[in-house]
Amino acid sequence: MPSTREYLRSGVVIPAHPLALTARRTLDEDRQRALTRYYVDAGAGGIAVGVHTTQFAIRDSQFGLYRPVLELAAETAAAELARGSDTETAFVKVAGICGHTAQALSEAQTAAALGYDVGLLSLGDWQRESEEELLLHCREVAEAIPLFGFYLQPAVGGRVLSYAFWREFAELPNVWAIKIAPFNRYQTFDVIRAVADAGRDDIALYTGNDDSIVVDLLTPFPVTIRGERVVRWIDGGLLGQWACWTRCAVQLLERAKAARTSRVLDGGWLSEAAALTDANGAIFDVAHAFRGCIPGIHDVLRRQGLLRGTWCLDPKEQLSDGQAEELDRVCRLYPDLNDDAFVRDNLSRWLS
Repeated sequence: MPSTREYLRSGVVIPAHPLALTARRTLDEDRQRALTRYYVDAGAGGIAVGVHTTQFAIRDSQFGLYRPVLELAAETAAAELARGSDTETAFVKVAGICGHTAQALSEAQTAAALGYDVGLLSLGDWQRESEEELLLHCREVAEAIPLFGFYLQPAVGGRVLSYAFWREFAELPNVWAIKIAPFNRYQTFDVIRAVADAGRDDIALYTGNDDSIVVDLLTPFPVTIRGERVVRWIDGGLLGQWACWTRCAVQLLERAKAARTSRVLDGGWLSEAAALTDANGAIFDVAHAFRGCIPGIHDVLRRQGLLRGTWCLDPKEQLSDGQAEELDRVCRLYPDLNDDAFVRDNLSRWLS
């Protein structure tokens, strides 16, 4: 079996794990476990917990859910993997890590103690500091847990980071992967080129560009590694979009990898790319600047029976006006994107 790091570099589907709540906005452990089982059985190669889709508010003292939610996901995934196989199966556990250095180190230590492999390091709280300060922060956190870098789009709390930042970040020895999610083609290529220029062909590249999933996975990026002109691919995806319809996401990645070996790319991929982007626009509530993105994911999972409702820890975080109708439209228009039959066949066991 490959090492966790090698498995990550091979390219897998990593859903950004949502938070299942009751109508009273308390943790719904049964549904939370069901979601984790769904991801394992759908063929995901890992899960990302404590990230934006899990809701950053789990860290607030009034909820105190960061450690319990990470622990529940790790335990459930391990049990589900053991149930389905007599041999050890590779599976990447990614923990979301936020805040300034003291908080980030505390979260990294918690995640490492719970058996998480790598930390997805959000720099959303670092809006005014210099890039040199950011890099110092990254170096300190990398001593506690291997890093999954994260280029987060400004529309949801990220900041623009330079090629020079990513070039230096790629030189940190304990960087295992980078999630590229600026929703911007120029900035996406900055990261890919920086990793190549650093000679780091061991760093896994993952798309987080939910608006451009198919294009990212099928683009042969021209780069130079240690003086040699080569092609670099984005290996897999760590995506909020893949928190729902996950079985279809696994099949998509498998087909995309196979298509990379062909000299001629079927034009049908462009249509599929457009369909997925259109669906994501409804799920992520692009019409309202992403305000309903988490409830949008919840609503798809609710329609499938995996969640009871769209509740978030913040009562104000709800579907936007017209978003439910947009979700009706894309669910009706793109039935090939969903895995409703797979969920229907397995839901009772996941909930048992």
